[in-house]
Amino acid sequence: MFWEKEIQARGAWIDHILTAAKAKGVVLGLSGGKDSAIVAALVLRATPHLLGVIMPCGGQNADCADAQAFAASLGFPSLLVDLEPTYQILANSIVDTEEQLSAIAAANLKPRLRMTTLYAIAQSRGYLVAGTSNRSERVMGYFTKWGDGVSDFNPIADLTVREVLQLGEALGVPHHILYKTPSAGLWPGQTDEEELGISYQAIDAFLLEGKGSPEDIAKIQQAAAQTEHKRGAIPFYRLLNL
Repeated sequence: MFWEKEIQARGAWIDHILTAAKAKGVVLGLSGGKDSAIVAALVLRATPHLLGVIMPCGGQNADCADAQAFAASLGFPSLLVDLEPTYQILANSIVDTEEQLSAIAAANLKPRLRMTTLYAIAQSRGYLVAGTSNRSERVMGYFTKWGDGVSDFNPIADLTVREVLQLGEALGVPHHILYKTPSAGLWPGQTDEEELGISYQAIDAFLLEGKGSPEDIAKIQQAAAQTEHKRGAIPFYRLLNL
């Protein structure tokens, strides 16, 4: 891809989205990783009215520092909202009912709290929420339903991790942010590829070239099939005619 042309096209697309919605600006979750940094840089091609919200939920101090430094380097404001106290209250309230809360269900409370925070801020400001998940993640279903899978628009959802890195280099995103080990920040030491059980390199080889070992291809196809409900519209038994 000719990335400068893509950058211009995606910036124009974001501008169209904002104009159609009569939105005053954009809010996004700024994680300190590549995807949110790239989306922030793209949004700034459309509007100067961008707010990055940094939402630690137990740890992630280095990521918070990276997010704050990146926002400062591009000259847009950032806001830090510590969600750990709210997370603990909610998790404990569920456990207090004697309902069993699995480890993954407890971890997924975090991205859902983050999205609740983003939409509260966006609605208060008259902004839209930008999504930051890429194609590789979405095919694998590697996002939280009604958490980081939700947004008003997403300018990188069609790009694999390989392509996202190329776009990030064209946008001038710092190397240490682009090539940081991908993590959703669900628990200390958590990484995307360890949780997925497959590398992004293998996922992208299949998505872009149709290549891969039988085991990897089967894993990708199975994950895509099992997580289709996360990407599709909500099924209704019967639609009412108005």
